[in-house]
Amino acid sequence: MKLAVLVSGRGSNLQALIDACKAEDFPAEIVLVLSNKVGAYGLERAREAGIATTVLNHKDYEDRESFDAAMSEQITAAGAELVCLAGFMRLLSDGFVRSWRDRLINIHPSLLPAYKGLHVHERVIEEGARFSGCTVHFVRPAMDEGPIISQAVVAVHPTDTPDDLAARILEQEHAIYPRAVKYIAEGRVRVSAERVLINEHTVPEGALSNPAS
Repeated sequence: MKLAVLVSGRGSNLQALIDACKAEDFPAEIVLVLSNKVGAYGLERAREAGIATTVLNHKDYEDRESFDAAMSEQITAAGAELVCLAGFMRLLSDGFVRSWRDRLINIHPSLLPAYKGLHVHERVIEEGARFSGCTVHFVRPAMDEGPIISQAVVAVHPTDTPDDLAARILEQEHAIYPRAVKYIAEGRVRVSAERVLINEHTVPEGALSNPAS
């Protein structure tokens, strides 16, 4: 399966996908890394891996819809079948989300539907939550909503700072994002009534829940 990855910053989840795609038995390859920022380090990661890159500055477009249309044109031209958001800091238009419905996934640093939006780790600690984690989900027009593909649970320690918690959750993001892509590429995943169904006969036991301390 051919992937397009959208980034705005350092691209650590992009790197996890690049590393996964190096395995001979991994059923996907990244054909395009697209960013809305010229200086995004994710672009350098892609270049080092020999992956095609494109930069589209959203400020060069009249509105969100025209920018998203330009992105979609680039993604389609690259032959991508699945679009992966990896720290892409732009809200997507309804039209873009609809055109890539069930072919557009995101990773969010909380156990959705809890803690949507920004400053997740600060809010988790402030509210005294005992557990947090991360979620891979299909994208829908509303922010951080959509059928959940995979989640990992991470304990919140009493002494945690937001950076401490973010670092441990990021480790789990790097594990579950490539795994979710693998399941999709292998045809194991389908959406029914806005819930993800996975062919459990071939999914390793425990793969969809990955508790970490």
